[in-house]
Formats: sequence, structure tokens, C-alpha cells
Amino acid sequence: MIKDFKELIERASRQDRVTIAVAGAQDAEVIEAVSMAENLGLVEPILVGNKGEIEKIANGMGLSNYRVIHGETPEESSSEAVNLVRSGEAKVLMKGFVNTSIYLRAILDKANGLRTGRLLSLLAAYEIPQYHKLLYCTDSGVNPSPDLEQKKVILQNSLMALQGFGMEMPKVAALAANENVDQKIQSTVDADGLVNMAKRNEVERCIIEGPMAFDVAFDPKAAAHKGIDSKITGDVDLLLFPNMETGNSLGKSWLLWNNAKWAGIILGASAPVVLGSRSDTAEIKLNSIALACLASNIKERGN
Repeated sequence: MIKDFKELIERASRQDRVTIAVAGAQDAEVIEAVSMAENLGLVEPILVGNKGEIEKIANGMGLSNYRVIHGETPEESSSEAVNLVRSGEAKVLMKGFVNTSIYLRAILDKANGLRTGRLLSLLAAYEIPQYHKLLYCTDSGVNPSPDLEQKKVILQNSLMALQGFGMEMPKVAALAANENVDQKIQSTVDADGLVNMAKRNEVERCIIEGPMAFDVAFDPKAAAHKGIDSKITGDVDLLLFPNMETGNSLGKSWLLWNNAKWAGIILGASAPVVLGSRSDTAEIKLNSIALACLASNIKERGN
């Protein structure tokens, strides 16, 4: 169990430094986050983009241990950063001052990208003051309305990461509006399908329950009141969202009303990908870098 982002960063810093390639690195918030990560012993940065602007920002922030590769355009910077990861020279890819569509196009390029054949999905982690450990969630940012097979891959992506983080049997709640399987409510049918897949050992080892309403997932009293014998209520590790809208709304509500902190990485590519928004603070970016560093070392250990 990882309690908060401080503990996450401490755990990542105990591993070998990870080389990170940043596409379009001429951004103060990005370089600030990379500088913090470098100072904490997490990364060795390769900054790709406008060389003059990068060096001006980096030197102004006191970042000295880094490489720069000049990229004339956002497309060139994204392609070069992806190439560094594909070649094995870097283990994590990070988005800087480039448009998301350009960045993803380079990742998904059939000839020169980071495709694995698996669906890409977002693994988010939330530090919520009212909860006793980091809460992992998927998918609130890549797949709008995944079907059952896609949810299976999304679940697999996250379980591979969580088990590598040290969770031998992650507790998963497949969210829906209620606990009854209703053929008219696809999220309940899909949740039931995933539970049955787990029983047949068709997904990584986990304890998954669903369909499960939000209150039952986090309040043992609610589970007891509804007569539900749950092994995960009040101690969920991973929330599997029925769709992007649910995940996006819940995540933003935690950030707005619960003073939560968060991080997110893209899984399913050949290496962890930090996607993030330009509006993300350096702290969010640092948390995401730490999450990606853990995920990259998991891949190296073969987990």
C-alpha cells in the first residue's frame, strides 16, 4: 500500500534513475517538474525542442544534469522523443509544449511509434484527504465508451502496473449505478462480465467486485445495509469506471471539493507515457513522473 504521493516519490527515488525524454521541453512548468525529479534522484532528462529556449529556462532554474536535442517543430520534437524511447535510450516519455494530437500521433505511428497492439488507457492516482491510501482509477481520459473487451484490456493495463507496485491482489471495484445486473444498463452487464472473467483467470490476479455503486465501494455500512458481503468495501485500490464521463466528473469533483492531488500516466504503449495538460502544476507533473518511473522499472523487471 502506498499512502500518498510523498511515499510514492520516496519509493521511486530508491530505484535507479530513469532516463526521461521530454517532447517540446521549452516550458517552464515542465522543466521545473523535471528539475525537481532530477534533484530527487528520479530521472536523467533528455529535453527535446527549441534548444535556446530550453537552455535559458533550464539554466535559470539551476538544472544542470541534462541533455538537449534540438527539435525545430512540435512534430520533429515529438518524433525524436518517441524515437529515444523506442530505441531504449529513454524509459519514459513526457509531453511538454506540444499539442496533444501531435504527441499522440507520434506515439501511435505504425512504423515508428510505441504501439504494442494493446489499447492505450489512462491510469490516474488520487491522494484524497478522506481516504487512507492512494486511489487508482481507470479510464478517465483516453477511451470514451469502452465495450467489455476494451474494459478487459484497460483493467489488465492497470493490474500489471499495480501488481508491479507491490499489490499482489489489488482490490477492484467495477463501478455502476447499482449492484443489480440489468440488461438495459450496459455498465452493470460489463461489470458482471469482468467479474466472471476474473473467476476464469482471464485477467491478472485481483479481487474484483461489480457491478458496484460508489457508496458500497467506500462505505462498509452502505454495503451492510444493502446486504452485500463485500471483501473490498472501504479498502478499494482501483476504481474501474464505466465510461470517461464518470471518471472525469469524479476526478474533478475530488480535486475541487476534496482538495485532492493527482497524477496520471498512459499505459498500453511500449513504455509509460506522461500526457498531462499545460494547466497541470509542476507538482502534478512531478507526481506523474514518479508514477511513470515506477511503471518503467516494473517493465524492466518483467512484471
